[in-house]
Amino acid sequence: MWLLARDESRARELRARFPRSRTVVADLAEPGALDGALKGQALPARLDSLLHVAGVAESGRIGDVGAGVWEHTLAVNLIAPAELTRLLLPALRAARGHVVFVNSGAGVYAPPRLGAYAASKFGLKALAETLRAEEHEHGVRVTTVYPGETDTPMQVRLHEQFGLPYRPEAHMSPASVAAAVVTALDLPRDATMSDLMLRPGC
Repeated sequence: MWLLARDESRARELRARFPRSRTVVADLAEPGALDGALKGQALPARLDSLLHVAGVAESGRIGDVGAGVWEHTLAVNLIAPAELTRLLLPALRAARGHVVFVNSGAGVYAPPRLGAYAASKFGLKALAETLRAEEHEHGVRVTTVYPGETDTPMQVRLHEQFGLPYRPEAHMSPASVAAAVVTALDLPRDATMSDLMLRPGC
């Protein structure tokens, strides 16, 4: 298992938590540097799956959000996944692998005050659909998971910015989202779960 960490400190934490893993240090906010970060690594020639799970969100109305927020959000949420997929596509083709994009409910419905985030997630949806169409002939499967509100630090921060009370019990756990990803990955080869919507349970 290979894990991408934004800095060496985080990489050490991940290696301690997952002793059998290997890490690559790279900042998704700088997609152009990903190629250099991967070079020199003894990456596998075959890759069974690639999971895109990182994301950033900043709240603000369209009239108030500057170019810096747009550039950072699009870099992390859209351009970096596209670049990582491009760089690892030969290994995915060799293994007839599976790419999973963890998107968001905002990739289906764009809420107010999250324009940059929603735009990046709508773009991620388009990336996944195009990749699925292009790579079908190579046996590469593509799944997009659209989680609703999940109990993460991002949700806590957004609720604070919106001035809304935060109730963890009203949210899904990250483990539930992970279980959905595993379900998609474990499907037999004659089936693909292309899009998976998740919402908090009752």
